[in-house]
Amino acid sequence: MQLFGTIVARAETADRRVALTFDDGPAPAIADSIIGLLGARDVHATFFVTGNELAAAPHAGRRLVEAGHELGNHTFSHDRMVLKSPRFIRTEIERTDSLIRAAGQAEPIFFRPPFGYKLAGLPWYLSRHGRTTVTWDIEPDSYPEVAATSEGIVRHVLERVQPGSIILLHIWYPSRATSLGAVTPLIDSLHARGYQVGPVRALLAEPPGPNRAVESQ
Repeated sequence: MQLFGTIVARAETADRRVALTFDDGPAPAIADSIIGLLGARDVHATFFVTGNELAAAPHAGRRLVEAGHELGNHTFSHDRMVLKSPRFIRTEIERTDSLIRAAGQAEPIFFRPPFGYKLAGLPWYLSRHGRTTVTWDIEPDSYPEVAATSEGIVRHVLERVQPGSIILLHIWYPSRATSLGAVTPLIDSLHARGYQVGPVRALLAEPPGPNRAVESQ
């Protein structure tokens, strides 16, 4: 749970819909590959980028937005956002927001804290600015034995997925080759099970009623 503001780990819905999210990056060497993989399946996703990497590769961020994907804020430096001053928190978020806007994104920007850490100072800032924190309920990369193979990643997700799940993958670095390799078979497997795969903004755009966001525990 979180002391202030809105935090979402999963959307509670009866519809078989999930959000596909990626953390870190963007890395120019991978950007065209992931855009191509997702485009081949007509799937859009949310990329929680770091400001320092986006500043180093602004063209990669623009390419993601132009392809219809959503950029989220994963701070500028990917530092743990605990026991930080209000000025540090504000700078980390606002510098990255500015870079995301410069990449062409007009929609509201979701936030994801590095390592999922939040405590009090960060949620206070986010709540004061009406920001939604988005975490996840499935992250296969956290388990070395799972992330060792693309097949293991796909199997892990399929064993845990449910309507409203928010799936987190890391794909941007050579050490994450199995995660990048899992993207296409994972999407195909989810589609075969009747799931629609999309960005966070689509998952959370549910009409008022019985559907609601599920907070992190």
